[in-house]
Amino acid sequence: MSATKFIKCVTVGDGAVGKTCMLICYTSNKFPTDYIPTVFDNFSANVSVDGSIVNLGLWDTAGQEDYSRLRPLSYRGADVFVLAFSLISRASYENVLKKWIPELRRFAPNVPIVLVGTKLDLREDRAYLADHPDAAVITAAQGEELRKLVGATAYLECSSKTQQNVKAVFDTAIKIVLQPPRRKEMAKRRARTSSGCSLRYRPCHLCSSAALFFVNKIISTNIHMIGDNSNVSCNMLKGGCFFYMLGVNFTSSRPHNLLIRGSRRII
Repeated sequence: MSATKFIKCVTVGDGAVGKTCMLICYTSNKFPTDYIPTVFDNFSANVSVDGSIVNLGLWDTAGQEDYSRLRPLSYRGADVFVLAFSLISRASYENVLKKWIPELRRFAPNVPIVLVGTKLDLREDRAYLADHPDAAVITAAQGEELRKLVGATAYLECSSKTQQNVKAVFDTAIKIVLQPPRRKEMAKRRARTSSGCSLRYRPCHLCSSAALFFVNKIISTNIHMIGDNSNVSCNMLKGGCFFYMLGVNFTSSRPHNLLIRGSRRII
């Protein structure tokens, strides 16, 4: 039976998080032992999911800053993104929100995202963690929290070395394209992520999570904020909109004098 639908799936994420390994493992059942930074590669395979045969085009991208101008060229025509971070790298986890979501929403605002935590085998490898004290373990709960925060459709964890859940990652991506879950709800969620939503009456879940993330960031860095009521958590939720999670634009009729001591002014 020939494939009746072509699906373009683009993998993105920081360099060295295991994107290429995941693709090679999926298409050839082999785990590469050497790391080679990716500039641009394509893979193609006919895949059967729930009785439907599709031609799955897999596009690998380079996460390094050197390729930031070239990378968006591969986003054109994408049906779904697989956004990967390493389960033993705090930096790659944080860059999902700081770097990748803004980039994807800029160049492909209506394309669904599957969030994937890679290198699952190393998260439980005590010998590896002992030899790499700088490794920061990301839990499943933290991954799911990030999924909700960025509005990704699904979150999975996988290991290319053991092949655990690798097939499930791409099966999930295919199913999302073939059977989009709650299109209207997804569109509303993406709209909130890209342009902010009004918090005048009751904050949405996404913006509430963003507010909590922002406040925790302020507290963790010991930055003092001065507002109308000197009550950051309450003041922020009642007064305005969040843009890309960390930017604040207050929209109430009375202007707010919101400053950050020891850092740049944000509004």
